[in-house]
Amino acid sequence: MKKFFYSAAVVLALCAADARASQPQAGSVRVGPSAEEAAPDATHAPPKKDDKKVAPAPKPQEPSKKTEPAHLSNSTASAAAPTSSGNTKTTSDAPSKPGSEPAVPVGAPVRNAAGAESAPESNNPAQPAGLPANNANTPSAPTANPASPSPAAPAVSPADIYRIGTGDVLDIRLLNGKDPRQNTLYSVVAGGVLDYPLLRDPLTVAGMTTDELAAQLVAEFRHRGLYERPQVRVSVREYASHAVLVSGLVSDPGTKILRREAIPLYVVVAESQPKPEAGRAVIISHTTGKVVTVDLNDAAALNTLVQSGDVVTLTVRPPEFFYVGGEISSPGQKDFHSGLTLTQALLASGGVTKTAGERVKVSRQGPDGRLVSTVYNLREIEGGVAPDPALRAGDRVEVSAAAKRK
Repeated sequence: MKKFFYSAAVVLALCAADARASQPQAGSVRVGPSAEEAAPDATHAPPKKDDKKVAPAPKPQEPSKKTEPAHLSNSTASAAAPTSSGNTKTTSDAPSKPGSEPAVPVGAPVRNAAGAESAPESNNPAQPAGLPANNANTPSAPTANPASPSPAAPAVSPADIYRIGTGDVLDIRLLNGKDPRQNTLYSVVAGGVLDYPLLRDPLTVAGMTTDELAAQLVAEFRHRGLYERPQVRVSVREYASHAVLVSGLVSDPGTKILRREAIPLYVVVAESQPKPEAGRAVIISHTTGKVVTVDLNDAAALNTLVQSGDVVTLTVRPPEFFYVGGEISSPGQKDFHSGLTLTQALLASGGVTKTAGERVKVSRQGPDGRLVSTVYNLREIEGGVAPDPALRAGDRVEVSAAAKRK
């Protein structure tokens, strides 16, 4: 009985050994040249074709010949597996699964080990990998047009700024300084030069504004490393470079200092205290040499800007007249004053007669010496329908007679 069990155990062991030996024969894949020849060609990527030059495809039946791999970008080359003889090289004894790993087409983005997509391969062999191809279809970044005009900065009125000149005394305060007794007043000497102790050389400041000079000093201190964050404040303590000369019918003639590049005329006239008989201001421009006459009773004309170096002379207003005729009680030459209207002129002439009509013609001499006539309706003006026109010196006013009834 023991012999029978022993024989059966031996037979079972032999059968198990035969089964284990036969199983890898049927399911395993051999590693080597023969296995590579038998592997499917599902994951083979077709070689890239260049537009200018096409490389001949390697023949699969000649595995002994080596072919050059396709040119790939750096990120693509690090992620794709190298190919040899058109077959995928395996690094394991496990059988490959056809169709589980699709082929990577040339030019498609490939994910690297970090998970980021790499740039597609360029079709141009001369183009470096990883950079976009420069062709006509590639949109370029918008560039500024040099011919396009830039927006102009708004003009600064001369009445809003003051430019430093010779003779001015400047108050320059260095806020970083610790000595409160330090001198802060410095004069602009001849030639518009400022001699400031912290500057290496004298600085020409004529024509600068106080803000521009402060910025210049900050830049100089920062360049020399005197202070890490220099803070400078500049102001004008004494104005001396900008002045106008006022003469004529004023109680306080002489030089008047300007604290701006230009100031309105009424400021100069008020400071000079004009006399009662003064009626006009004659301005001789230092810059252009032109002569401008301003009526002191004209509020709009008093806003005329006066600049440094101008000469202002106040004179009496010469007699001015207007002329009235037609159906008027007192025709003739009448005194004119600024702001006179048509109805005021008619009333100053005694008013219209009983035979006067509605039409009033005003004739005015133009720059070329010709008269330009305008007809007004007196009834509409008196009724408030039409405005009462203002007259000028030298106007001719003629009141027409009423039309006779048939």
